[in-house]
Amino acid sequence: MPDRGGGPSGPRIRVGRPSRRARTLLMTLGVLAVLAMAFVMFSGFWTDWLWYRSVDYSSVFTTQLWTKIGLFLVFGLLMAVAVGLNIWLAYRLRPPLSAMSLEQQSLDRYRMGIAPYKRWVLLAVTSLVGLIAGASASSQWRTWLTWVNGVSFGQKDPQFKMDVSFYAFDLPWYRFLLGFGFAATVLSLIAAVLVHYLYGGLRITSPGGRATAAATGHLSVLLGVFVSLKAVAYWLDRYGLAVKSSDFKATDSWTGLRYVDANAYLPAKTILFCIAVICALLFFATLWRRTWQLPVIGFGLMVLSAVLIGGLYPAIVQKFQVQPNEQAKESPYIKKNIDATREAYDIDDAKVTDYSGKNDASDPKKLREASDTAASYRLIDPNVVSPAFQQLQQERKYYQFPSTLDVDRYKGPDGKEQDTVIGLRELDITGIPKRNWINDHFTYTHGYGAVAAKGTGTDSTGSPDFTESGLPAKGELPAHEQRIYYGEKTKQYSIVGGPQKELDYEDNGEKTTSYKGKSGVDISNPLNRAAYAVAFNEPQIFYSGAIGEGSRILYNRTPKERVEAVAPWLTIDGDAYPAVVDGKIQWIVDAYTTTNGYPYASRTTLGETTADALTDTQRAVVAQQNQVNYIRNSVKATVDAYDGTVTLYQWDTEDPVLKTWMKAFPGTVKPKSDIAPDLMEHLRYPQDLFKVQRELLTRYHVTDPAQFYSGSDAWQVPDDPTNRQSNAVPPYYLSMKMPGQQDQKFSLTTTFTPNGRPNLGAFMAVDADAASKDYGTIRLLKVTSNVLGPQQVQSKLNGLPEVAEFVRNLKGTDSEIDYGNLLTVPLDGGFLYIEPVYARGGTANYPLLKKVGVSYGDKTVFEDSLTEALNAVFGVEGTTPPTTQPPTTKPPTTKPPVTGSTPLAQAIADAQKAYDAGQEALKKGDWTAYGKAQQDLQDALRRASEAGAAPQPRSGSKGS
Repeated sequence: MPDRGGGPSGPRIRVGRPSRRARTLLMTLGVLAVLAMAFVMFSGFWTDWLWYRSVDYSSVFTTQLWTKIGLFLVFGLLMAVAVGLNIWLAYRLRPPLSAMSLEQQSLDRYRMGIAPYKRWVLLAVTSLVGLIAGASASSQWRTWLTWVNGVSFGQKDPQFKMDVSFYAFDLPWYRFLLGFGFAATVLSLIAAVLVHYLYGGLRITSPGGRATAAATGHLSVLLGVFVSLKAVAYWLDRYGLAVKSSDFKATDSWTGLRYVDANAYLPAKTILFCIAVICALLFFATLWRRTWQLPVIGFGLMVLSAVLIGGLYPAIVQKFQVQPNEQAKESPYIKKNIDATREAYDIDDAKVTDYSGKNDASDPKKLREASDTAASYRLIDPNVVSPAFQQLQQERKYYQFPSTLDVDRYKGPDGKEQDTVIGLRELDITGIPKRNWINDHFTYTHGYGAVAAKGTGTDSTGSPDFTESGLPAKGELPAHEQRIYYGEKTKQYSIVGGPQKELDYEDNGEKTTSYKGKSGVDISNPLNRAAYAVAFNEPQIFYSGAIGEGSRILYNRTPKERVEAVAPWLTIDGDAYPAVVDGKIQWIVDAYTTTNGYPYASRTTLGETTADALTDTQRAVVAQQNQVNYIRNSVKATVDAYDGTVTLYQWDTEDPVLKTWMKAFPGTVKPKSDIAPDLMEHLRYPQDLFKVQRELLTRYHVTDPAQFYSGSDAWQVPDDPTNRQSNAVPPYYLSMKMPGQQDQKFSLTTTFTPNGRPNLGAFMAVDADAASKDYGTIRLLKVTSNVLGPQQVQSKLNGLPEVAEFVRNLKGTDSEIDYGNLLTVPLDGGFLYIEPVYARGGTANYPLLKKVGVSYGDKTVFEDSLTEALNAVFGVEGTTPPTTQPPTTKPPTTKPPVTGSTPLAQAIADAQKAYDAGQEALKKGDWTAYGKAQQDLQDALRRASEAGAAPQPRSGSKGS
């Protein structure tokens, strides 16, 4: 470049424009950076679309997408136009700047600086507020869809006689519109004030008028709009009283109008509405009067009225009218709250019966006979025996069972249903022998097999009596596809179906396989591979040679995750459970529709209400709305464990919330009539709904307002006496008979204690069998005598000398005691408590059922078996075992006798010898010898299997 002069002589650094090649390179890099950022954003959208299309729920994705886009554009544009129009109007109404005051001279610098960029500033401001408003509005897609598709409840609130749908669907949308209107008005007002001040329409220090007539008129209209919106808010607040939460001594979560609301707040809101309308008219009148005197006076009156009428007056009414005779004043409103709450939580038909809880007059022999058919006493606690499943049936280190197993019903060899504890052998990638990307995502892709055990008894060693076991699994369950690609523990992605083979099994051992299911997203093409490489932050997906023709990626693999994704309007139960249905393993997921807008119904917090001693991350509820005051188990969903197919079935055909969502997402929920009979046999009453209902019934079993107000008959859910932590006792599934029933019903049960007291207050059971005509019927036995509660029974059991001796002997063998579920069963006017007791430690580091504690009336016993315990507690001898308790397991059976000193014969002889040694050690309580015998037994059985035999013992050994 030529020298411009002015600098010192000497060497000069030549600074010039970059060369054409450098400019081209910089431009290319800039374009590539923009394209890269665009592709990162695109990849998230594209992979979501591919996933929804792969599960055949693309309509859910598109409905959400277009709803969000529509709300974003409409409300973003409205906000931008509102703010931009007022900025433009304020600029057009600027006064001529003839006489420049010092204030205006200082502002002139800013005006001159902005002048060349006025349009860009206007565009930037309106774009920013538009983007923020649009993003906020798009998050209201659920509110919009329920408003536009809302279905009538067919029920009216007792105060305003409005349909419940108004509060559930309409009022939330109106409140959003009102909030948006306030935001648009306030932002427009701020923007207008700034522009008017910048261009002289408003003056602070200049002599003369503080505002021009044009500025006065403009700002007055905006203030009038603001006050008009406030009038609308006062009017909506009237209806909001029906769903307003407040503190009230009768309940911790009162919802709805009380006396002070109906007789003070309600008329106050009406008066304030009228004052606000008048005040708004006064602001609009300044367009002609050109003075703020009257509207300012009106606004001050409105503020004063809000303090006096809206705050002070209700306080006076509460102090001098309600408090002196609160029970009488509040009774009509308490009654409305009781009725609405019982209806909203579907507990209004609960059958409450007085029950003595004591029986000292019955013949012991008759009681003993009745105990045999009162229930199928589930001695196998699914919350305790998971380590036994893991130890005996894990088979490979890279498999695992859930920490809490599930209870279901399956038919035994005799064709009768039996309570069954079941768990799936799912993949655990932390146990893979050699961890690398190929092994984690290509080779080890799925779990294998369902493992089931009788719920009512164990084998002779105290281990679960498996009815389905081994790898591959064999037993009493119907034949089914055993590969588990989708499960509660399966959270990593897998790539299947391509060149890389997967580890699999057959009767003769390991083999390889290639996924044949329809699940997953095709990633054989470069676009999809690149998108997933970016979305999963894994570059190897793009260039790995293990991916090729037919490769599919599986992700979102937990049942709850899949159901929540395809039905984002549902709240998912915390306990998905597996069932063998029609040759497949299906995960069954209960789902709820909820709202927090049911008038007068008290609210509950799902996360707190559904928490108990067993709740963990696996069993936590997936809540769309954590605070609710209406809930229905409206949908039963299934997820195929092999191909991930998600199916939603309408369960509650009357639920207006579900009908609303079915209108919003047509075709996503199948009718109830499509549920196959084989699936219906495994559907059950959901635990989380039951826990919500039992929490509400601690107070709302009372229907008399005076008694409800006094709280004299309030209950509480007791803490789990078998758990050292102070957490609520979980509900238990159990086949049992309630008083008046002739046959056992698969039920979900719980106990209550009086508030602040340990004795038994009530017993609750719901018919949990979906195929039963009485499904969902809640029965409450209200205890009228002083009966021992769960904690008292546990304490009494712990205090028995036999228990103390048992614990001492366990400590001597380096073992510990585990208490199983404390079952409560009504029996002939009293309550029978049954608790399995497990030993854990020594050579068998998993729980073995060793003792059974039983309590009835004032007597508590601790025996070796359920039969002995029942005989002892009723004081009878020689009674035959109950039909629900399996007979004592015999030694391992073999093929017909084999003659000669062959390896097979020797192995069978060794197995018999090891079994006899184990039984002898068991009688002596020698756990070391027992553990050695079990190891010898397993070794002998393995040798017998290798030699050609196929014994199926029930001795707790692997492979049983």
